[in-house]
Amino acid sequence: MQTLDFKDWYKNHQERILSDFFTFLRFPSISTNKKYEQDIRKTASWLSEYMKEIGLEADIWETSHFPVVFGSYLKAGPNRPTLLIYHHYDVQPTDPLDLWENDPFEPVIKKNCVYARGASDNKGQCFYSLTALKAYLELSDRIELNIKIVIEGEEESSSKGIKGILKAKAQELKSDYLIVVDAGLSHIESPAITLGMRGLLSLEIECKNSSVDLHSGVHGGIALNPNRALAALIANMWEPSGRVAIPHFYEDVESVKKWRDSLDMTFDQDLYTKDFGVHAFSHEKEYSLRESNWLRPCLEVNGMWGGYIESGFKTVIPSKAYAKISCRLVPNQNPQKIAQNIIEYFKKNAPSGIEISAEIGEGYKAFCCFADSLIAKSAVLAYEEIFKKPCKYTACGATVPIVPELAAVSTAETILMGVALETDNIHAPNEHFSMDCFKLGFLVMTNLLTRLSQRVEQGEDSLCGNATEKERRIKKL
Repeated sequence: MQTLDFKDWYKNHQERILSDFFTFLRFPSISTNKKYEQDIRKTASWLSEYMKEIGLEADIWETSHFPVVFGSYLKAGPNRPTLLIYHHYDVQPTDPLDLWENDPFEPVIKKNCVYARGASDNKGQCFYSLTALKAYLELSDRIELNIKIVIEGEEESSSKGIKGILKAKAQELKSDYLIVVDAGLSHIESPAITLGMRGLLSLEIECKNSSVDLHSGVHGGIALNPNRALAALIANMWEPSGRVAIPHFYEDVESVKKWRDSLDMTFDQDLYTKDFGVHAFSHEKEYSLRESNWLRPCLEVNGMWGGYIESGFKTVIPSKAYAKISCRLVPNQNPQKIAQNIIEYFKKNAPSGIEISAEIGEGYKAFCCFADSLIAKSAVLAYEEIFKKPCKYTACGATVPIVPELAAVSTAETILMGVALETDNIHAPNEHFSMDCFKLGFLVMTNLLTRLSQRVEQGEDSLCGNATEKERRIKKL
C-alpha cells in the first residue's frame, strides 16, 4: 500500500487543502429554501471546476430541482471494475442563528475543528473524498480502477431532483461498487462501516375547530381548543411500554436477526448522556436503546404549534393547531401505508366536531447491505490499516433518501462509510468537523482506492462480478 506516500502528500498540501475546503464551505447551499437557488448553482459550478482541476471528467446534470455534479475517471477501461462514490453538497438551514458562535458560512478553526454549516454533513466528508481522489490520481503510477463520483444538491430536502433522473442516467451510474460517504463513527478511535439505514416518512397534521381565532375569555369553557385536542391525540400515540399505538404500525416489520448478528450493538449510555445532556430515554422496553435506534421503527413529533407563540401574551383559542410528525422505518415497511395508518388514527380518535387534515411528505424505504461483499471486506481492511484497530459493523437510525434507488440503478454492491462523529452537531448550531477526522477520512479513502486497484492488478478479476449476483446483494431484507 502507498499509505506513507499519501501521508507525505497530505502534509505537503495542507495549506491548499484547507483553503479550498473553506471556499467550499462558504457557499450557503441550503436546499430547503428557494432563495438560495443561485448559491446552490454556484456551488455546483465550483465543484465541477474543481473536479476538472484534479483530473476528473466533470458534468453538471440538470434536474427538476437542483443540479447534480458528476465526475469520472474511466481510463482503466471497460474490462476493469468501477467504483461509484456518493456525496451531497447541500446543507441544512442555520437557525437558530443566535446560537452560533460564528457566522455559519464563514468557517473558523477552533481546537483543530472547522466550525461551519456543512463542515461535517456533508461538505467535510465530500471534500476529503475529493482530496483523496486528487492525491490518488497524482501519485498512482498505474490505475486499474474506474472511478465515478456523484454529488447531489438536495439530500437535505428529499433528493427529488436526482430521483427524477436516475433511470435516464442509469448507464453513467452503472458500477460494480458503491460507497455512500455520508455515515460516521461513534468515536474517533472506533472504526466502523455502516450496513444499513432506516427509511423516512414525514407528514403535517392540521387540527381545526373554528373559522377564526377566538377570545379565550368569551369562548373559554365553550369551544374546544384545537391545541388541547391535538396534544391529547399525540399523547396517545404511544403505549406505556414505548410501543407505537398506531394500528398496523408494526404489521410489515420482519425479523432482522441474521443481519443484526453481524452488528456491534454496543451503546454507552453514560457517555451518551455526557455528550448530549440527555437524561430521559424513550424506547420499546423489550428492546435495547441501540436496537430501538437501528433496528426498530419509531415515531416522533418534530414540531407543534397553534395560537400565539410570540413574546408577550395573547388570550386566544386558536382556530387551528398543527403538528409535524416523522417516522423512521425499517425494511419491508411501506411509507405511504404507514402515513395512511397515522392519518386514520387522528381522524378516528379526534373529538366530535374537530376537523383533521394532513399533508404527506416524501417517503423513503429502509436500506441494508451485507458484510460479506468484497467492497465491505475491502473497506474494513482500509479502516484497520489506517486506524490500527479492528473495524466493526454498525447501522444508522437516520436516512439518506436516495441510497436504495441509487444502489438499484447502479447494480452495485453497496456500503455506507465515513468518519463524521455523533458529536459534530450536524443539523444544529455550531456544526464542526475535526481536521484529525478529515485526515483519517482522506487516508482511508486513498487506502481503499489503492486496495481496489491492486486487487485487479494482481489478477482478481472477480471484482467485476455479474449484474444478477450484484442485484441479489442489494435487495432489501
